Amino acid sequence: MPELPDITVYVEALERRIVGEALEAVRLNTPFLLRTVDPPLEAIIGQRVAAIERLGKRIVVAFDGDLFMALHLMIAGRLHWKAKTAKIGKAELAAFVFSSGILTLTEAGSKRRASLALVRGRNALLAMERGGIDVFASSEQQFAERLRSENHTLKRSLTDPRLFDGIGNAYSDEILHRARLSPVKLTGRLADDEISRLFDATRATLLEWTNRLRAEAGDGFPEKVTAFRPEMAVHGKFRQPCPVCGAPVQRIRYADNETNYCAKCQTEGRLLADRALSRLLKGDWPKMLDDQ
Repeated sequence: MPELPDITVYVEALERRIVGEALEAVRLNTPFLLRTVDPPLEAIIGQRVAAIERLGKRIVVAFDGDLFMALHLMIAGRLHWKAKTAKIGKAELAAFVFSSGILTLTEAGSKRRASLALVRGRNALLAMERGGIDVFASSEQQFAERLRSENHTLKRSLTDPRLFDGIGNAYSDEILHRARLSPVKLTGRLADDEISRLFDATRATLLEWTNRLRAEAGDGFPEKVTAFRPEMAVHGKFRQPCPVCGAPVQRIRYADNETNYCAKCQTEGRLLADRALSRLLKGDWPKMLDDQ
């Protein structure tokens, strides 16, 4: 799922292309993408784009007339920028035509989770906000208060949009590795110095990756948005060497997600139980990295 760094770079690329432009036409290839009915989608045709914003993991296109179009890409949704003369096929779930080019939305796989909502008025837009704080606009004390407001694992808390804004599966792995903290440590058991370390790691990781993706895109449109990048320390690196200590990266799999971590750097050599695999192996499940 595109997270804060990816969404930020999308927003910047769209600002350069469509702010000040009027929307000429909209084409939807699936009725399931649009999640609102009032105002109708036709209401934004002919309207000028006033601004591009980020709302959590949503990309918001603000139009004149107090209209806001919010795109949530979910896991597999991606945006593309095409020339005005490009042909639009069935692979594009939506196409937004401007004089400067065409913005299209695609979604890999058969599950249709990406969504588009059109609302009137900023209050209606803010009703979509989940309530998570922006770590760049908050103090360390505010960060600590959010962490301790509910007693969950660090991984769950960092990725909870009600607590923190724009952090998902991929960057939470990178943040926790940088902070040298276990993904399953309970927030209620964090010491002050650990919270301080996590706060610094969160801001540093998100800023570093925003700058990386910004440099990668340059003046072009970000077409390589992915949660798996070779420069990442642990996310998607199962069994590959940790760049800090060289120990093999471990993982916990659950539902559609997985958590990657370094046992040596983050859990004092302890292997965290993978629910399915540890149930299968039972007594043979190794408890320490050296037992593998």
